[in-house]
Amino acid sequence: MKLLANVMEQVTKRNPNETEFHQAVREVLESLEPVAEKHPEWLKANIFSRFVEPERQIIFRVAWVDDNGEVQVNRGFRIQFSSAIGPYKGGIRLHPSVNASIIKFLGFEQILKNSLTGLPIGGGKGGSDFDPKGKSDGEVMRFCQSFMVELSKHIGADTDVPAGDIGVGGREIGYLYGMYKRLRNEFTGVLTGKGLEYGGSLARTEATGYGLCYFMDEALKAKGKSFNGAIVTVSGSGNVAIYAAQKVRQLGGKVVAMSDSNGYIYDPAGINVETIQILKEVERQRISKYVEFHPGATYQEGCAGIWNVKCDIALPCATQNELDEEAAKTLIANGCYAVGEGANMPTTAEAANLFIENKVVFGPAKAANAGGVATSALEMSQNSMRYSWSFEEVDAKLKDIMVNIYNNASEAAKEYGVEDNLVVGANIAGFIKVANAMYAQGIAY
Repeated sequence: MKLLANVMEQVTKRNPNETEFHQAVREVLESLEPVAEKHPEWLKANIFSRFVEPERQIIFRVAWVDDNGEVQVNRGFRIQFSSAIGPYKGGIRLHPSVNASIIKFLGFEQILKNSLTGLPIGGGKGGSDFDPKGKSDGEVMRFCQSFMVELSKHIGADTDVPAGDIGVGGREIGYLYGMYKRLRNEFTGVLTGKGLEYGGSLARTEATGYGLCYFMDEALKAKGKSFNGAIVTVSGSGNVAIYAAQKVRQLGGKVVAMSDSNGYIYDPAGINVETIQILKEVERQRISKYVEFHPGATYQEGCAGIWNVKCDIALPCATQNELDEEAAKTLIANGCYAVGEGANMPTTAEAANLFIENKVVFGPAKAANAGGVATSALEMSQNSMRYSWSFEEVDAKLKDIMVNIYNNASEAAKEYGVEDNLVVGANIAGFIKVANAMYAQGIAY
């Protein structure tokens, strides 16, 4: 990195000890070196330094009362990173690991992901170190209501539209939206991922997993391959993993392994997705329970072991940095020819480089898992129109968006001399749209 080295230096100095954020920025800036060479006017206007600095960072206290009557205190975040092409858009994550670095890295990635969709949405992210696991419905509700008391001051249908993420599903969105509506006395599309009864969109639940498969299917077709007949491993067993597995089956593939934070299951006959849905979405059980219903399956402790399972296609859909260099070497040695990121940056930079060097079709998260936010934007459109589309209409729009994302990333990679490198292609394609908007809106922006 030559032209942008000073930008990276400024990021590390200004954001000490925020390793996740540093990792995300470094990877993007390295991709953008040829763009900087081609656009000296953007260097002069300091677009790159402005691009890596959030427009607004909000950190707040969240006090709530547990079922024992004890007052608990958590920390809340909302990073409103870029509104260059539209209102801030990005999920809310509830997990003990949440801190400023993780929320910044997710918000930064969200700028490019949202840009790639072709829809008018900017980038942001939020969350808290609150852990909904093991909490009662009442405790989750009281936390969400307290969280929204502060968050409501900073969001709006034309300002910032949050959605769900890890730890935030339909239950949490409902509690958050109910409190927002009560505080603001208005019924608007300020949150996405809502229930169908109060403004949600059909196909939103399936969107990230389905979109991942639509993107990877297009990338595979470009190399004369497909999901049909392929053996697939899917890490995770949450929303993204479940619907990715469902779509893989619809496309003719066979998912043989899935995981949760404790371990993974292997079913050579093919994972029964309906059983996983009941265990995870209805009963909120650990994935180890799967073997009680399917005796031909086995369970192993340690979720990282899933990458030892021989497969043609791997879809990491659990959490960031879950697939490291050693796991990548194992997958490559076992003949894996495609990897698609369903989670946010689940592959380490070293592992991603190994895949690219070994000609493995690699779909980076900001492109491959953009289906969720794309359908969230479609939900926003439906809310604005006071109208709803059918499942088939939304699904068709989602597929078109994902195909276009692949084509744009692929063409950008080819234009800048790194053909087939979809990581660089996605970064460049996403950035150019945002940079053009920033440049047009002047230095004050």
